[in-house]
Amino acid sequence: MSDGIEGPGKPLARIAVIGLGMATKPHLEALHQLRGRVDVSGIYNRTPDRAKVVRERYGFNVFDSLQSVAADPGTDCVLIATPPDARQEIVCLMADAGKHILMEKPVERTLTDAARLVALCEDRGVKTGVVFQHRMRTAARRLRQIMDEGALGELALARAEIPWWRDQAYYDEPGRGTLARDGGGVLLTQAIHVLDLLLSLTGPAASVQALTATTRLHRMEAEDFASAGVRFSGGAVGSIMATTATWPGTTERIILDCSEASAVLEGNTLRIDWRDGRSEKFGQAATTGGGADPMAFACDWHRDLIEDFAIAVAGGGMPIVSGREALRVQALIDAITVSGETRTEVAVQDV
Repeated sequence: MSDGIEGPGKPLARIAVIGLGMATKPHLEALHQLRGRVDVSGIYNRTPDRAKVVRERYGFNVFDSLQSVAADPGTDCVLIATPPDARQEIVCLMADAGKHILMEKPVERTLTDAARLVALCEDRGVKTGVVFQHRMRTAARRLRQIMDEGALGELALARAEIPWWRDQAYYDEPGRGTLARDGGGVLLTQAIHVLDLLLSLTGPAASVQALTATTRLHRMEAEDFASAGVRFSGGAVGSIMATTATWPGTTERIILDCSEASAVLEGNTLRIDWRDGRSEKFGQAATTGGGADPMAFACDWHRDLIEDFAIAVAGGGMPIVSGREALRVQALIDAITVSGETRTEVAVQDV
């Protein structure tokens, strides 16, 4: 990916990384690969020992406080990779300092709080991006292109299947799978990636009717299973199934049944079966983190997404997934959650 915005020896942007937990592994590897194009101005972690480990491995500067990140004139933007319960203070501080903000999903634990943070950033004139790296997969981009060309015809039916696995040790980490820290379970923590990609292909969802539950395979507060029937604004219907209780975890799929063909997006592979009997395949199989190791995937998609955000910061455009765009999937998840609780069909909020 190249746009020619940066000059000789000048990076597109200088970014500070805030939060260095498990989820930052692909971010750090991606930023290492992007050196010279996107430079790291420094890192910050609430517990200094983790920051020291990262500094020793990558050579990044360490900030001693969030205030020092906000005040640093050499920092154009920040990557916030904290759990969602730690977002509000950091986002407010960075937005007030004029730092553009790329953050891990979800924006916040509830749709209301997420919308409030996005509006705050818009009011401050800073760009927001959310890490939905599935959008950057080769096969997903190819499917988006084919749909934009109209080759598949009218969308009639869309299905998303996320049969993943997490063991109990994963949920035994303090706060994980709780409403107070994470805001939810499989929907907001795992399935949100696939559901964002689904909506980028189908357009907005209009209403849902859902069943959510915690299976006997996990001890946790939030749900580890969700299923929903969906009515899309464009007239199509569909279904969603998401869980972290399927051993050993298999690759997620999005299936689109259209008037001219059916498309199956499975991880980073795409198969299209045309009504005239032709069949086409694109992409290569890749691990996606659906099994016992949630970080078992390459950093390529993160790298391309970070670079896309840096291009937006440098050139004045919009990132592929802005904070405002990310609210659509959170609105869908909010509706599924409410529907599961009330056992009624629930309209998806227009954001």
